[in-house]
Amino acid sequence: MTVGPVAQPGTAAARAKAVELVARMTTDEKIALLHGVNVKEQVARPGYVGKVVGNERLGIPATILADGPSGVGNGSTGVTQWPCSKALAATWDPAAAETYGRAYGGEQAAKGHNVALGPCVNILRTPRWGRSFETFTEDPHLNAALAGPVVRGIQSHHVMATVKHFAANNQETLRHSIDAVVSSRALHEIYFPAFRAAVQEGGVGAVMTAYNKVNGVWTHENRTLVQDVLRDGWGFDGIVMSDWGGTHSTVRTAEAGSTTEMPGSTYFGAALASAVARGAVTERALDTMAVQVLTAMYRVGLFDHPLPDPLTVLDTVVSTEENRTLARRIGVEGSVLLKNAGGVLPFAAPGSVAVIGDAAGAGYRSHGGGSGSVNAYGGVVTPLAGITARAGGVPVTYARGTLGVGALPVVPAAALGTGLRAVYYASGDLTGTVLATTTTDRLDWTGAPAPVSGRTGAWSARYSGTYTASVAGRYRFSLGGGGAVVLTIDGAVVAEYATGAEVVQNGFVTLTEGPHSIEVTYRHTGGTPSLRVGHQPGQDRLIAEAAAVAAAAEVAVVVVVDVTAESMDRSTLALAADQDELIAAVAAANPRTVVVLNTSGAVLMPWLSSVPAVIANWYGGQEQGNAVAAMLFGDAEPGGRLPETFPATETQGPAKRQVEFPGDGKQVYYDEGLAVGYRWYQSSGEQPLFPFGHGLSYTSFALSGLRVERGASGHRVTVRVRNTGSRAGSEVVQLYVTFPAAAGEPSAQLKAFAKVTLEPGRSTTVVLDVPRTSLAVWRSADDGWTVLPGSYAFTVGRSSVELPLRARVRVTR
Repeated sequence: MTVGPVAQPGTAAARAKAVELVARMTTDEKIALLHGVNVKEQVARPGYVGKVVGNERLGIPATILADGPSGVGNGSTGVTQWPCSKALAATWDPAAAETYGRAYGGEQAAKGHNVALGPCVNILRTPRWGRSFETFTEDPHLNAALAGPVVRGIQSHHVMATVKHFAANNQETLRHSIDAVVSSRALHEIYFPAFRAAVQEGGVGAVMTAYNKVNGVWTHENRTLVQDVLRDGWGFDGIVMSDWGGTHSTVRTAEAGSTTEMPGSTYFGAALASAVARGAVTERALDTMAVQVLTAMYRVGLFDHPLPDPLTVLDTVVSTEENRTLARRIGVEGSVLLKNAGGVLPFAAPGSVAVIGDAAGAGYRSHGGGSGSVNAYGGVVTPLAGITARAGGVPVTYARGTLGVGALPVVPAAALGTGLRAVYYASGDLTGTVLATTTTDRLDWTGAPAPVSGRTGAWSARYSGTYTASVAGRYRFSLGGGGAVVLTIDGAVVAEYATGAEVVQNGFVTLTEGPHSIEVTYRHTGGTPSLRVGHQPGQDRLIAEAAAVAAAAEVAVVVVVDVTAESMDRSTLALAADQDELIAAVAAANPRTVVVLNTSGAVLMPWLSSVPAVIANWYGGQEQGNAVAAMLFGDAEPGGRLPETFPATETQGPAKRQVEFPGDGKQVYYDEGLAVGYRWYQSSGEQPLFPFGHGLSYTSFALSGLRVERGASGHRVTVRVRNTGSRAGSEVVQLYVTFPAAAGEPSAQLKAFAKVTLEPGRSTTVVLDVPRTSLAVWRSADDGWTVLPGSYAFTVGRSSVELPLRARVRVTR
């Protein structure tokens, strides 16, 4: 069976207009449509990140491109900071996704931006991916189910959505150069479905290619990806733009089916004009590219619905109370109740509440770093502020407990005595020719130190001497900078840092009062050199103070965060700094301790057996504090289900070998094939901490009466759902299909789901459609889809492992 191209709504009329307009254009005018201009050379604070000039003579509007998807980015003000995409995915609610898209798209339009650079739909191949908060899920079906609605919502305001990053863009390490070696079958079954849904169901206007290569070819000049799959295979008629700086050629890119270079014109400006003039790129090919750009603009409505000049609305407030309420609702409905032993949640009129953690206050984490950064109009409601406001007359006490996950105060000169001996080497490995030997009392600098200032070759440095501990006890040290740094105290390595991982690395050591030997080595690895060594004497005292505050309260809430951003991957799934230690101490002091995870995704939980309740709140946006408070006090229930698997250990899950993640320096091998996410756990027998699809409720549900009916286009499954608890709540009914062995598919794949909300004692029938096309597998030998005859298992339940209802279904050709 072949799944062929699908014409996007409005394409024929839009293309006819585009063809007519291109016929009136000069070669230079066509080329001007195909590349960006440097906006920061024109405007110091544009509030957007890219621009393609318009054509006043022909009435073609400029395209103004701004980042997302957690809100209008690029320094824009007066906008809503939404929960991250992972939180939206955790709602398991396509209707909520479309509602979000409409609200977010409306703010982009009000700011004069007619192209939104989102959604990101790259599969979460590994929980270590530092940009996972910007994407949805590890599962291709859930991914596709959300992509179309978000796109439709954004484009309802005649703002062109941009689905990104096509394709196999699943890590930040070496993202500008790595070659993803992945099978055709895995691409079509795992990594492509959400892009296809954005095109065929969402009608997306633009696709952004990725920085990386796929099977040896840069994505923007990869004809297999762009022309064969995206255009010929799916029927895409619109813009294919590069990521910023992701164009590498002129002729090959034009031949691949791509249309647009961003953010400038290195390859698609004068170089393209030259290629056309000498016939390397034909005038017909140029016309096709221009027609594709204009077709998308006509189809989405950029011509008929002009937006304000962004500079005239730069300071205009476009966030609304309605949008902030929606942000709070998504924060609640996307939060996942991972554990709730003994019914600790929701609080039942607590006598007092202790709120613990730097992350509960000034160290909150409401969004990830990079292009996902958004300024929140009116500021962010921290968990502490939200809980305090909701508590009313209930006493709320606060203890920081930790200095957080950022850089610690710099080691002062007074702690280094007469200074450190600094030796600078003309190599990157602390050997060979010594450039200079000096004395310094500074372990905090940006820009090359004087002995190596202006040096273009490799260099490294060793700083050694004495560190004087002011008190006896446990010490925490932090490292950061631009390079590779190792801190050694009394001959033992305390902490290590390398560019490309978390921006701060921490280490702990117990010291007696008085002098200790210290050594810091620095190896320059490119970019701006910098170094920062911080310290916290008596680190355990803050934790002891927090435990005392928790012990004096009836309930305790500990809020913790992780550190993730674009351009970095996670070196560990453990919580950063001393947050695990803090949770353990608070839980020992108060048996009614609730942990709130304001994290990008999965974290390890060595303290899980000691705490009765855990909520995954993700990066919750500006309303996260109010959302957390509403859930704790029972005004609303966490309505989410996990869009990813939470591993129990660092070593669980796919891509265990370095060549599989982050690669060997040149290539990364997707050797797990189809066994991504929960599919891996089912195939390997590994038991995760929390499975994909997991999520508890403040009430209880019963599923029964599974029925499967065969139709002409697939199967219709019905299930009876009853709220057997004492309060209203939501349930996500999940249907998984196990294929015949001959299909070579991992077991039990999500193929349908539905979210229902029921009052206590009420029941309803949930209908789940399983189209025949969803049972198709990709046959690389045939370069197409096929449905294999045989016996299929349809299982229904509450997660990928809790599937109590089962039916056998025989499928014929």
